[in-house]
Amino acid sequence: MRVLTAAVFALAGLIFFTSFNTAKGTNIRTDASLLKLSDLIQERSHENRELNESNAALRGDVEALAERDDGSTKAEDDKLAALEKSAGTQKLTGEAITVTLNDAPPDATAKLPGYPEPQPDYLVIHQQDLQAVVNALWESGAKGIKVMDQRLISTSAVRCVGNTLILQGRVYSPPYKITAVGDPEKMQKALAASRAIQNYMVYVNVYGLGWKVTEDGTVTLPGYSGTVDLQYAKPVE
Repeated sequence: MRVLTAAVFALAGLIFFTSFNTAKGTNIRTDASLLKLSDLIQERSHENRELNESNAALRGDVEALAERDDGSTKAEDDKLAALEKSAGTQKLTGEAITVTLNDAPPDATAKLPGYPEPQPDYLVIHQQDLQAVVNALWESGAKGIKVMDQRLISTSAVRCVGNTLILQGRVYSPPYKITAVGDPEKMQKALAASRAIQNYMVYVNVYGLGWKVTEDGTVTLPGYSGTVDLQYAKPVE
């Protein structure tokens, strides 16, 4: 019995030492580390926004200087302008619609009979929801798309971590707004025909996820102002 008691106290001491060593003098049951990480992400997001704005201004200066006397013909200039427009680096004006998605209220319950009470996952916007809207708009023939305040280009990735959107180095919280320039009627038909969005609408009707489509009239989308360098993994040598 004494041996067993001694073993229990020894084990308790080991656990206490391990906990103390892990904590390093901090309270390991708090969310302080998560809050610090969130603050860091927000700080980096703010820095990236400032860098993008600075990059856009510098790019404008470079283009203005290049246009003074670059030795190109009018045909070559027209071709370059068309390529820049297709790449999304220039402003785009046209008829537009905006799709707004938002989380459901945290205390939401099932509004229709036969559906289970919601899990936390049911009440937030997911990456696939945003991707479904963007894909449907591209399929409808949209000429350009802006998510929040950033223009999408061919290398843009719409990604979510938890209930936040990370787009081109910046972080956003719901509600999420997606604005597209194109034929408003075709874009709305494409949204209605999307199977992924039809599934999303079930959660809108049952649990109260936010969904709103508005016609905006004539809108000017900003040109993409971030880096166009491709980022890719490299093998370890």
